[in-house]
Amino acid sequence: MAIDPTSPVPKYSQLRDILLDWIVETGLSVDDPIPSERELGVRYGLSRMTVRQTIDLLVSEGKLYRVPGKGTFLARPKIQMSLALASFTEDMRARGFRPGSQDLLRRVVPASGGTARAMGLAPETPVHHIERLRTADDEPMAVERCTIPVDLAPDLERHSLTGRSLYSVLEQEYGIILDSGEQTIEAGVCDPADAKLLGLPQGSPVLSMRRRSYANGRCVELAVSRYRADRYTLHSRLDPRRPSGS
Repeated sequence: MAIDPTSPVPKYSQLRDILLDWIVETGLSVDDPIPSERELGVRYGLSRMTVRQTIDLLVSEGKLYRVPGKGTFLARPKIQMSLALASFTEDMRARGFRPGSQDLLRRVVPASGGTARAMGLAPETPVHHIERLRTADDEPMAVERCTIPVDLAPDLERHSLTGRSLYSVLEQEYGIILDSGEQTIEAGVCDPADAKLLGLPQGSPVLSMRRRSYANGRCVELAVSRYRADRYTLHSRLDPRRPSGS
C-alpha cells in the first residue's frame, strides 16, 4: 500500500492503517521491532515528523511501545474488559491468562456513610474491606478495593483468596450466588500509590470502575477498581434498534 497525497485523510492516519495491516500480514509477534522512523519515511515518502506523529499515536493507543536507544516494538494486545457480572479470576481464565492476586489489606471496619448508603446498610455496619492487586500472567492489571457486609460472610478473613475467585468463595462457603449487578466505568488518573502498584508513571490514565453486585435483591459487594488503561479496552454488544413507537 502507498500513501495517497490526494486523499482527504491525513498522511499520518494513512500510515497508521498501513502499519496495522502490515503487522497482521507479516505475522509480527509481541516484542518484535517495527522498521525505524527513518526507514518508514524513506519507504512511504514521508517526513520524519509525520512518521513520528503516527508512531506517537500507535504508542498512545497501546499498540506499540518504545525502548529508548533500541527502537519501537509491537505491544501485547489489550484485554477486553468484561461488561458482564464475572469475577476477575473467571474472566482472565476464560481469556487464556493465568490470574493472580496479592493481598494488600484485609480488615473489618465500620461502614462509612457513603458506603452504607451505597449498599443500603445502617451507618457503621461492620463490613469486610479487601484490597488486592490483580495480575494476569504475573503482570499487574488492576487495584481492586471491595466491601462486603460481615453478617453475610462472618469469617471471610479466614479464607485465603490466593488463586481463588472471591465470587467462588462466597458461593462455596456461604451459599451466596450473585445474580445481578450494575457498574460505572470512567476515565481517571492514577494516584501515586496505585501507580507504584501497577508499575505506571504517576498521572497515567486508568479505567476507574465502580460496581455493586446483588444476590436476591440485597447488595453483597461494593467494588471500586482501577484498571490499567494501556492494557484494557471496553467492548459491548449493541442490540438491534427498535422501530419508533414499538
